[in-house]
Parts: sequence; C-alpha cells; structure tokens
Amino acid sequence: MNAPVVIIGTGLAGYNLAREFRKLDGETPLLLITADDGRSYSKPMLSTGFGKNKDADGLSMAEPGAMAEQLKAEVRTHTRVSGIDPGHKRLWIGEEAVAYRDLILAWGAETVRVPVAGDAADAIFPINDLEDYARFRAAASGKRRVLILGAGLIGCEFANDLILGGYEIDLVAPCEQVMPTLLHPAAAAAVRAGLESLGARFHLGPLLTRLDRADDGLEAHLSDGEVLHCDLVVSAIGLRPRTDLAAAAGLEIGRGVVVDRHLQTSHANIYALGDCAEVDGLNLLYVMPLMNCARALAQTLAGTPTPVKYGPMPVTVKTPVCPLVVSPPPKGSEGVWTVDGEGADIKALCCDSDGNLLGYALTGAAVMDKLALNKALPPLLA
Repeated sequence: MNAPVVIIGTGLAGYNLAREFRKLDGETPLLLITADDGRSYSKPMLSTGFGKNKDADGLSMAEPGAMAEQLKAEVRTHTRVSGIDPGHKRLWIGEEAVAYRDLILAWGAETVRVPVAGDAADAIFPINDLEDYARFRAAASGKRRVLILGAGLIGCEFANDLILGGYEIDLVAPCEQVMPTLLHPAAAAAVRAGLESLGARFHLGPLLTRLDRADDGLEAHLSDGEVLHCDLVVSAIGLRPRTDLAAAAGLEIGRGVVVDRHLQTSHANIYALGDCAEVDGLNLLYVMPLMNCARALAQTLAGTPTPVKYGPMPVTVKTPVCPLVVSPPPKGSEGVWTVDGEGADIKALCCDSDGNLLGYALTGAAVMDKLALNKALPPLLA
C-alpha cells in the first residue's frame, strides 16, 4: 500500500492544506493526526465568542468524522506523535511506527507561560485552541472579574470581547503601550482609549508576581505593590512556535521550524506551515500567510513545485470599539512615521527616504483607507 501524506495538526493550517490538496489529488492516502479533539474551527474566532454568546460547540464548524469524510482522509484525534525518523520516512506514536510519503508539520504554536507564585496558579487560563476556550468558558460561568495578562493583540481582543460578554476587565503587562511590537504609539493610544471607554483598566509597566486565593475570589499582586481583585486570569502574553519534536528529529530550527520558499524543512519530504513555520526568515502568526502557504504547498505535494509568495499582509485586529488594521514595516527597514487624525481616527504611515510606503497603522474611520494603501505596500515575499 502507498504510504500516506501525513499532516500533524488539524487547526486552520492542517485542515486548509488538506482541503487544497484534495482539490488537486483525490486518491493519495491522507492521514491527519492531532493531539486535540479534531473539530474544525477558526482560531481567530476564539476572541469573539463571548461577544457573540457562543460556547465552544457554537464555534465548532465540523466534527472530525465529517472532516474525514469531506477530505477522504483518516483523522486520528487525541493522538500525540512521540518522534520523527526522517531517515526512514516514518513517525512514531508511542511504539507504533507510521510511514509517510510526505510529512507536514502544522502543529502551531504554544502559549508562553511564566511561573507565578501563590496558591492559585490553576486559575490562570491560556486560550489557544477550542478545548482551552471550553475550559475557560466553564470556569468563567457565574464570574464577573477577569484579569488579562498581556496587552498585545490577543490581550486587547479578549478584553474587548469579554467586556461585550459582561465582564469587568483589568489588563496587566510590562510595557508602555498596547501592542508594543505592532503599533505606532498614536494608534496604540487610540485603541487603549477605546477599550477604556468600555471600562477596561490598564496596568502597564508592572508584572504579576503572585496570585492567591481570597474569600471573594483571587488576589493578584503586582510588582509595583498594587493588589487587584479578580475571579480568574487569562494568559495572553504571547505564542512560541512548537519546535521540540522537529529539533529532536534533527531539523533546522530558528524562531520556528526553518523552511524554504517551497515550505520544505532541512530534510526532504518534510514540510511545515502555519504558526510553527519560519518561512524564508518570517514567522507570521496570522491567517493570510497561512492560506497562501496552504495553496502553494498543496501544489507542491500534488507534483507541481510551487514557491510561496506573500504580498502585503495587513492584520485586522478584532477590537470593534476601535477598529484597527496594521501592516508593520518589514524588519530591518528604515522609515519615518507621519501621523494624521485625532481621537479614535488615526492614520499613521511609515515611508522610506524616497517616499515609498513601508507600513501603516489605521484606527477608527481611517481603516477605510486600507485598500488604497495596500496597493502601495511592497510584497513581503515576492
């Protein structure tokens, strides 16, 4: 029997690659392996669930059985790959060896966790997949005060969503502004003001050092001496590409699993895409690059080697109180920012010395300019 194409991961990367591949090849055996329950869902929707009053089942789009039928594939759920043997083109699930024709790593990124002193560490919830969301939603039932660790993109999205769901929100982060690696300060100020208008309270600068149980919930001790009272904590301090298994198999690792423009790792017949992959030096944890990769890699797997291309990759942030679209200037580029607008409506543009647009941040009504600006942006990977 022919060895299957094996995809590890059934998130947006894994399932979208499988769909694209099946458009081109309906016969090659296809096996998807996932450590979670294998339901199909859109990860960006995790930070819209409370505002839309949707539980985990409501965010799920298809059960694994339906996905297996749709994709003419086998989907193995709650299954952990324990090792990869590139020399023999096989992987290990415990003692079981599984041969592959091609292996695709689509296992995503894991939440960054920091140790916190105190007796309530189990009240800190990362929300990185549908099962995490279900656990948090169950814990949040009947509660009202949520502390969010992190004021980046995910932290701000959850703040907006949880407030819409009726919760009181405090955000704690050791930075001077929201989304510090993503936003010009003027745009950051607009987003912060929008969230504050809903009632969000920001504590920027200090760290959470201790979390203790108290009579009325939890006491969060900050490094500046302030004590916040809450009922549970969301950890949104960042994501780290999953690389351990790849590193143990001898694959080249940078920030993520290093792949070329064909998404091939340092070993033939092993590819990577999505949050775990570092594509030609870029590790982009967003949907648009993932979709480009899925289409290109499907062509390659179907016999037509196709390098991935990235055009402009603007990011739409789900903070409806202050709409936000951002396209950060490429790393290493040198430009000068200009800022127009005031209040919630900020248009911040970064241009090089010749006046060429390198990036932008648009808030409020200024997001209407995104289509015109995108035409002027350089491609990330031409």
